[in-house]
Amino acid sequence: MRYASLFWEYIKNYAKTRLTYRSDFWIEVLSDLLYQGMNLIFILIVFQHTPSLGGWSEAEVVFVYGFFMIPYGVFSTFFSIWNFSERYIVKGEMDRVLTRPAHSLYQVLLENVDPPSLIGSLVGAIIMAISWAQLGLPFHLLDIAMVLLLVISAVLIYAGLYTALSAISFYSDAPTGIVPLMYNIQNYGRYPVNIYNKMIRFMLTWLLPFAFVGVIPASYFLAKKTDDLSQLALITPVMGVVVFTLGLLLWNHGVKRYRGAGS
Repeated sequence: MRYASLFWEYIKNYAKTRLTYRSDFWIEVLSDLLYQGMNLIFILIVFQHTPSLGGWSEAEVVFVYGFFMIPYGVFSTFFSIWNFSERYIVKGEMDRVLTRPAHSLYQVLLENVDPPSLIGSLVGAIIMAISWAQLGLPFHLLDIAMVLLLVISAVLIYAGLYTALSAISFYSDAPTGIVPLMYNIQNYGRYPVNIYNKMIRFMLTWLLPFAFVGVIPASYFLAKKTDDLSQLALITPVMGVVVFTLGLLLWNHGVKRYRGAGS
């Protein structure tokens, strides 16, 4: 209950701040929609030149992209810690965080919460629903529960990977150069992994499992048989728990190692 109360207080403070600068809020929403729209247009342009991509039709790839947007929007809302190293390590704000009784990661996440990113999840759900109808996929009530389970699992994978990446700041003075690389790699997860060579496919599936945030869980509903992706989707929850646990353990170890900003 204490953590739930903290969450509500941070959200209220965020709302007060955004009401003061309403234009910034809508500009952020618009820029996010434009970015996601450009990615969708790119996919549509690709299919103007080919009828399929690795055995996947245009509607199937768009379906995967729609699913990909849902966990990414949730992740961006609650785990927006792209600037952790500069703000909390270089500028010393981690010292302030550690003087409070709540878990340090929880505080950092709430201080950087970004609700406008949820608009992307809503758009992704709409794209997914339209593609679902176009593909003529059967719909059952169980599918709603599976969507929620797979989305939460994908969010945990995102959270674990980026928590681990942020935790590197406790061990290194300049880990920020890794963030753009990781951001670019994650985008490969919205495309069918069978279009890549074996090395990249292995990396996206088992080393940096971004395939589990997009194409693999989405294939459960498409019942794709390529590389047994639809069956592999069933281990997405396990992957989410494992990756997030590893990220949290690395964070906790890094906090113990942290000795302050100094002067």
